[in-house]
Amino acid sequence: MSTLANQLAAAEREQVARAIRLLLARPLLTEATDPAGFELVRRRREPLARWFDYTCGWSLVVEPRRGYARLTKVRADPDGTRPARRARSGRAPFDRRRYVLLCVTAAELLSMPMTTIGMLADRVVQATAADRALAAFDPVHRPERTAFVDVLKLLESYDVLRAVDGTTEAYVESVEAKVLYRVDTTLLMRLPAAPVGASRLAVPPDEVPARFGELLTGLVRERRYGGAVADGTEDEAHGERAATDAQRNLRLRHSVLRRLLDDPVLYRTDLTDDELAYVTSLTGRQILRRSVEQAGFLLEERAEGFLLVDPDGLATDVRFPDDTSTARVAALLLLDPLCAAPAGLLPEQLAEAGADLLRRFPRWARAYQSEDGAARLSDDAVRVLRDVGLARRTGSRVVACPAAYRYRLTQTTSQDRDDKPGPDGHAAPREAGGTAAEGVAAEGDQQ
Repeated sequence: MSTLANQLAAAEREQVARAIRLLLARPLLTEATDPAGFELVRRRREPLARWFDYTCGWSLVVEPRRGYARLTKVRADPDGTRPARRARSGRAPFDRRRYVLLCVTAAELLSMPMTTIGMLADRVVQATAADRALAAFDPVHRPERTAFVDVLKLLESYDVLRAVDGTTEAYVESVEAKVLYRVDTTLLMRLPAAPVGASRLAVPPDEVPARFGELLTGLVRERRYGGAVADGTEDEAHGERAATDAQRNLRLRHSVLRRLLDDPVLYRTDLTDDELAYVTSLTGRQILRRSVEQAGFLLEERAEGFLLVDPDGLATDVRFPDDTSTARVAALLLLDPLCAAPAGLLPEQLAEAGADLLRRFPRWARAYQSEDGAARLSDDAVRVLRDVGLARRTGSRVVACPAAYRYRLTQTTSQDRDDKPGPDGHAAPREAGGTAAEGVAAEGDQQ
């Protein structure tokens, strides 16, 4: 009997660890998109909710009948490396116009359990016309319809919208397209993760651009940690409230573990003095290691910082190395010259490194085979490296971060002889014996 109980307890721990990593990668998990994953989260929702609340201070809501699980992830610092992306156009990130239309469309959908694409577009036209701070939405123009469709496709991917009749893409070609939607208003209200509602920030529209950073901070301020309470809301008493020791320790635990579980790499230099003291204390280290183990990660602790490795790749939303795009292949190839220059590289030197790649592989990256292509290629590659914590900007230079030295390129061979397509549809440089993402140190494959 004891052996069976131990086996059941071990099975539950493994299932909880797997569910934690699934939710970290997909904070909105629906039954329609991942039936097996949702069923696992549904069965283990109570220990999962306790773990996320204690470890990160994040709330988990599981709605079995509605078929979704929502992990509300809050960050103290805005993170622009994971933007909303278009389902079309090569998954390009949302621009300002699409974010505005997303907010307006979501607001209009709150009172519409069923709607058509034409009725919804008319509501958005009226809402934007009535707000002097917004550019009016004009569906007569194709770019406007395209942006609107990108917003609707994003909401469809969240299961907020379901096309009952017709296809959303048809609206791009004609404003007369007929599409009928069913709206899940309950799920729609679960999407915002900010602890403070934007409507509570009593700020005139004209002041928003100048106070944007301050307003973002106000949106993610959590009262449970004490400290400053003047967050711009109308019903707050202005001033500051002293945080207790328990509140300070709670904030430190949550802030450190949130960043470690959400980012590829956590460097000690990026921590505040209080956070570094907490994570190096006996209690902090015990909590850190126990939490990582319960989630099924492997913790690499180095002099420079911390790295979590997911052996199954469940929690990984962005992989590196990766050969799914030209910029990601170039990022891997650019690590060699970056790591060879401890002081970093200037924009001109990066452009020259990009030009060298284009000369070595003339049939690859044809989208960059132009007068300014080398500079664009190096800029895109550096953006990839910064997003995964392998490079940073210091003044005018780009410097390799310590984790970048985990990767080493063994050998590259050109595909020019057989001209097989690469990530962007053209020939790509290949590692000896495999894809463009292979041939690096094995320890770097789990980033």
